[in-house]
Amino acid sequence: MLELALPRLRRVARRNLAMALPQSSEAERERIAGSSFASIARLLVSLARFDRFTRENIGEWIVYDGLEHFHEAKRRGKGILFATAHLGNWEISAFAHGLMTESMHVVVRALDNPKIDALLTRLRTMSGNRVIEKRDFARGILRALAGNEAVGVLIDQNASLAEGIFVDFFGVLACVGTGFAKIAAHSGAAIIPGFALWNEEERRYRLKFYPPLYATGDVEADTRRIHALLEAVIREHSGQWLWMHRRWKTRPPGEPALY
Repeated sequence: MLELALPRLRRVARRNLAMALPQSSEAERERIAGSSFASIARLLVSLARFDRFTRENIGEWIVYDGLEHFHEAKRRGKGILFATAHLGNWEISAFAHGLMTESMHVVVRALDNPKIDALLTRLRTMSGNRVIEKRDFARGILRALAGNEAVGVLIDQNASLAEGIFVDFFGVLACVGTGFAKIAAHSGAAIIPGFALWNEEERRYRLKFYPPLYATGDVEADTRRIHALLEAVIREHSGQWLWMHRRWKTRPPGEPALY
């Protein structure tokens, strides 16, 4: 299994779960960690099949839950910011939306390996989606929003001290980038939390869109509000989050490293 081949990631997952879910038993945290690795395995299987997906067969893998929220936001005409995360299958969520409804933009960080990066870019754009590189994300996002288009952003990544602020995330201070909230306030775009969550009974994903949020202009308050919702969704689907990511790496000045 994947987790047996990657002991360092397993250690990070255990550390994160002990910090974030201290009330859970060790056995429960081990179960969640195992489910998290299984979730990544499902993602990789779906990614390998992107070239076989069509509008006619994509429903075998994923269906909508809350598409009306997207249409509501589109009618406002100010664009949509999908606030998503490394939860469930973030690759198929954007790919399927481009195939089933309309193309969108996805913000990505270029990989160090140019061949793998080129492969991922090809797969991500097969359904008509376009890639915005993180190094130029503000300009690209604002341009897309001005055209009333949708942009997907992974908001659960660790930020540096220069880029972010600290918010309570699972009871532990986490450094969160403020760019997302600033762009939302500047553009007036609707913020739709959206995640492709695996449904074991149906044996497929449900692309769940939550009701739109709107930035108030208070960057810190907006950032905390968005991450409070994200935490609630992760708690509900804890086995599908990327627990092996060093989410709490950046610490407030003077605090010791957690990893």
